[in-house]
Amino acid sequence: MPFVHVHWFEGRTDEQKAEIAKRIEAALVEVAGAAPEHCWVKFSDSAKTDFIIGSPENPSGRGST
Repeated sequence: MPFVHVHWFEGRTDEQKAEIAKRIEAALVEVAGAAPEHCWVKFSDSAKTDFIIGSPENPSGRGST
């Protein structure tokens, strides 16, 4: 059973998540031969301030990308 966990910044709509999940599932079915009913996609939405990219002493590295 494929399980895909998407970590990203908050702010996407339920409709956007559903479309992304549909496309991930389609790729798993087409490329990996997985059964659609066995494909799981989980989204973890986080605030940009939950991430430090680069050195914590470098404020410009907080929540960038």
